[in-house]
Amino acid sequence: MKTRKFVIVALISLTLGLNIGCNGDDNEPDPGPDGAAPTCTDGIRNGDEEGVDCGGSTCNACPDSSATEELEGSTSEDVTLDASVTYSLRGTYSVESGATLTIPAGTKIIAEGAEGQNTSTYIVIQKGAQIDIQGTAANPVIMTSEDEEPGDWGGLVILGDAPTTAGIDAVAEVGQLTYGGSNATDDSGSINYLIINYAGASINPESQFNGLTLYAVGSGTTIQNIALLNGTDDGVEFFGGTVNATNLYLENNEDDAIDWTEGWNGTLTNAYVLHSIEGFSTAVEADGENGNPTLTNLTAVSSTGGTAFQFKIESGATITGLSLAGYETSFDFRDNGALSNVQIEGADADPTEPYLAPATVDIASFDWVNSDTEVTTSVLEGSITSDLTLDANVSYFLSGTFSVEEGATLTIPAGTTITADVEEGEETSTYIVIQKGAQIDIQGTAANPVTMTSIEEEPGNWGGLVILGDATTTAGIDAVAEVGQLIYGGTNDTDNSGTINYLIINYAGASINPESQFNGLTLYAVGSGTTIENVALLNGTDDGVEFFGGTVDATNVYLENNEDDAIDWTEGWNGTLTNAYVSHTIEGFSTAVEADGENGNPTLVNLTAVSTTGGTAMQFKIESGATITGLSLTGYETSLDFRDGGALSNVQIDGMDSDPSQSYEADATVDISTFSWATGN
Repeated sequence: MKTRKFVIVALISLTLGLNIGCNGDDNEPDPGPDGAAPTCTDGIRNGDEEGVDCGGSTCNACPDSSATEELEGSTSEDVTLDASVTYSLRGTYSVESGATLTIPAGTKIIAEGAEGQNTSTYIVIQKGAQIDIQGTAANPVIMTSEDEEPGDWGGLVILGDAPTTAGIDAVAEVGQLTYGGSNATDDSGSINYLIINYAGASINPESQFNGLTLYAVGSGTTIQNIALLNGTDDGVEFFGGTVNATNLYLENNEDDAIDWTEGWNGTLTNAYVLHSIEGFSTAVEADGENGNPTLTNLTAVSSTGGTAFQFKIESGATITGLSLAGYETSFDFRDNGALSNVQIEGADADPTEPYLAPATVDIASFDWVNSDTEVTTSVLEGSITSDLTLDANVSYFLSGTFSVEEGATLTIPAGTTITADVEEGEETSTYIVIQKGAQIDIQGTAANPVTMTSIEEEPGNWGGLVILGDATTTAGIDAVAEVGQLIYGGTNDTDNSGTINYLIINYAGASINPESQFNGLTLYAVGSGTTIENVALLNGTDDGVEFFGGTVDATNVYLENNEDDAIDWTEGWNGTLTNAYVSHTIEGFSTAVEADGENGNPTLVNLTAVSTTGGTAMQFKIESGATITGLSLTGYETSLDFRDGGALSNVQIDGMDSDPSQSYEADATVDISTFSWATGN
């Protein structure tokens, strides 16, 4: 288990109020004289006394919100609750066969009970009975507890007559209740806009209540717009049956968010799962025979890692529209059930895939839920084959390699931070790679740059950002990179690998072996169609940026204390670098430029390099060279080193052959204040 070293805040913020008092459907007041929605002040609508004419309408007094009634025992006749009354649930309330419990919009039920009696406090809709919850987005029905602690009560239990592998008239694990039959279209009623909070009372270590428990409920039942919050067991559990459910929000249920067994084979559409409590992460647990239920659009987010899906025995499902974020394990087949039992987008489930994707369920669709939970983390790992846009309000952790495959684009908005979370020995396998044919779109600004860093904040912690292109390189077509056996290089010098603007990369440069290391930004055969500007490369143990061939240009690049070279190129790179500022303050590391291999004659326009440790500023190997204008070197003992005796004419400085005897000291040609967004100065 990885250890997080800081607290995380804010993926979503569902801080949404409920308006339960005076606008239930049965008590809708007439508008006031200005047509505005009526309000309650001291029990009177719009401040008027009861019965006063308000522009042609009568203003009625608000119902007494302090009125309470007890809800206990059982009913064998139809009962309709009153939204103006708060109900105290004391013990079990049972709706018997043939009866219907109707709960209008805005009704609130509060579970009460002495300590140790929480397992006998729940609402049960018996086999043959019905429930009719008539909540609205403005006035959902609320079932909660007096103490507002997880596990306070047993939630809502519904018993149906649909098939279950437990058989006909099976006995439930709670209350010796009877359920199950042969009527797949059985109708246990309708639920719309319901919030269930603090349920999940524990019967014994192996058996607990859930928020919503559905025993053999049939497809004639309507279940939609449900929020299941803060339970100590599952949010919803299906024991067989054929019922469908739509629009479920499940937050911080301490066992599983969604659970099924006994061959449930309904459909769950548009479910959003959120986990922010350490040690509880399971979005789905499935057990028993495979009834092959269908999940359509499921988004699950964890800030605590963990496992998203667990399938036991031969359970399975057909899933489309899956989006997982923040989980260390996507799928666990605990009993080695066949991967083919779980079909995801028409393919067998793959536990090695993280199933990262843009959210398939919009959290805003649950803005009727009263929750102040804030979650802010997501884990980037594995690969994506379709476009993915990150969220600047999320703190992303990079775990292992994150690969953007051919045809996909990774979009990173301004202000996003990605932190490499690396276990010892995994430094060289932790990096972001944009494969040949893929693109990156970094949309930082001076006020809100994108930041890629490491959790340990030590040079060499991770592998940085690697981009592979289709432009020319002396290594040839489909060359193999020195990192990760990645493929790069082609014939398209105008190849476009995307756009980078206002990016900070920190603490990269993991060492593969003594001869090969990662850099902050590594550009393999990247083409001139790619835009790279306003980039800061800081505190790496190898190069700040290295160009392996290609034709890409870069503008406004700040490089500080990279422990090999600040700027490095090889394999015939022939792009242009404009306005680069290099700073060296670590003893023994001073090289502003290292160039190697054939001379692609790249262009450097305005390069300022400053060293407080002496050293050599620029080293050219073999026949490498460049055309340089606007060079300013300060503090170096050696300005130019032609290590292999290459021709001085290969390096042209302000229109003349380079001269190693010259210091090239001059006024800075690049203003360091240009990079205040990266340096903080």
